[in-house]
Amino acid sequence: MDFGFDTSVFDGLTIAMLVAGLAMTGVASGVLAGLLGVGGGIVIVPVLFWVLSLFHFSPDVISHLAVATSLAVIIPTSISSMRSHNRRGNVDRPLLNLWGPAIFVSALVGGIMSKFIPGAGLRLVFGVVGLLVAVNMALPKHLVISDHLPQSGWINRAIASVIGFVSSLMGIGGGTLSVPTLSSFSFPVHRAVGTSSALGLLIALPAVAGFIWSGLEIAGRPPLSLGYVSLPAVAIIAPVSFLFAPLGARLAHALNPRYLKLAFAFFLAITAGRMLLS
Repeated sequence: MDFGFDTSVFDGLTIAMLVAGLAMTGVASGVLAGLLGVGGGIVIVPVLFWVLSLFHFSPDVISHLAVATSLAVIIPTSISSMRSHNRRGNVDRPLLNLWGPAIFVSALVGGIMSKFIPGAGLRLVFGVVGLLVAVNMALPKHLVISDHLPQSGWINRAIASVIGFVSSLMGIGGGTLSVPTLSSFSFPVHRAVGTSSALGLLIALPAVAGFIWSGLEIAGRPPLSLGYVSLPAVAIIAPVSFLFAPLGARLAHALNPRYLKLAFAFFLAITAGRMLLS
């Protein structure tokens, strides 16, 4: 049977190494989800892209598979991270109510629009936006627009819509954009991280639905894929990521905010650069 990729590489050792690699990806994504409020997508997307490339999947679907599978993993990870931050009082419910609906709708639109965006386009979005955010977070003095969030509800919803749409195309939980955006409005970093973990769930759920619909009739996908979502990869990464997210949340409250931002910038710059060069 022709699966659309090289099945000869699936020997026992290779499968064991693949499972171990995906499990370690889950550890890293879970810790980063709790630590940075980013849902772990900055790790999952480039790692899955690299793994799928090794197995010679069609280059036309690799980027979409990596992004969609990352978003599916973010769902349980965000729940775990959100609960940990909420217990510490770091989820801003008024902001969640204000930004949440716009983020949800725009993420759904992004998932559906992925059907018409080539893989190179998704990598470009991830790389360019990721590098810009990394530079902003690494600067000693980050951009400060105001000492408070905009008063206008429409402006807030516009900001949330951009975050939801771009995040859905990058396969991230929203922290990559929402944390620096909130920081530019003088929002406390720990509260920004905690709230971003909740926003990640509102991005991942509708975006995954959109990517599933977009990929249903696409040829060359791995076996056991639901649309663009690789179910075996989700089954390996998600439980591990879920278990390690609380560890990241505990570390977040033990670190100096400056070190937290530098860690965010470091990981993001590496992964964004690799996506641009792929």
